[in-house]
Amino acid sequence: MTASNDSFELTVEISMYPVRDDYLAPIKGFIAQLERHTELEIETTPTSTRIVGDYARVMAVLEEAMAVSYREFGTAVFVAKLIPGYAARRSAD
Repeated sequence: MTASNDSFELTVEISMYPVRDDYLAPIKGFIAQLERHTELEIETTPTSTRIVGDYARVMAVLEEAMAVSYREFGTAVFVAKLIPGYAARRSAD
């Protein structure tokens, strides 16, 4: 895929690993930040969250949600797979 000004769809599968004993609050907070953006498809599973949408929008939302998470909850490790041009759909589709 070459760089261009054209937008394209991006699928991100991301997992969050907070570096603290109380790990559920940061994970729930991160997912809540993502779910505020109804223009994106968000699917949460027990091990990861999948985000599908316009590349620029997905990246901006991730940047914002990660920054909020770091400010509110401290250190966490994020592991992500980014697949440009591939629109993974919810299993119910």
